[in-house]
Amino acid sequence: MSAPDIRLRPVAEDDLVMFRRFATEPGLIGLDWTGFRDAQAPARRYATDGYLGEDDSRIIVEVDGTAAGFMSWSAQGFGVSRYWEIGIALLPDWRGRGIGWRAQAMLCDYLFTHTPAERIQAATHPENIAEQKSLVKAGFTLEGVMRAVEFRAGRWRDGWMYSRLRNDPPPPGRGADRDRV
Repeated sequence: MSAPDIRLRPVAEDDLVMFRRFATEPGLIGLDWTGFRDAQAPARRYATDGYLGEDDSRIIVEVDGTAAGFMSWSAQGFGVSRYWEIGIALLPDWRGRGIGWRAQAMLCDYLFTHTPAERIQAATHPENIAEQKSLVKAGFTLEGVMRAVEFRAGRWRDGWMYSRLRNDPPPPGRGADRDRV
């Protein structure tokens, strides 16, 4: 069985339906569900900059020509230094197929090629074993626990922080000849 053709592309107007679903369908986004959100916010943001902002952006993860989810990146800082924090949300039908780690590796390649960032980080929930494995496979290293960093489902919860630096070795077996941005 051949690997799916994964591509990262800019958000198109047709993708706003998926964004509205993530904002209004409980559980669709998994552990990141934080309650109902404004279903019209995606259209307003798209009209502003097509989700390609200077400090935060979104792109679509496309698999064999179908939108499977999206990835985001936002500028973070430590002192005067800036770096990127990335996130991914795949629709349930596309999870567990090896798409997430490949898309995360592709986004890192893209950001390291087109921005001067030295660091890319990603946070996840301690109970999200699949995402932890995906991040490691995409070349990230676990840095540690962030205590009581997120209020979700009525209580404060810990998060786990991973990072990938510009000079870290690329993930093996990524299939760069098939993956493209």
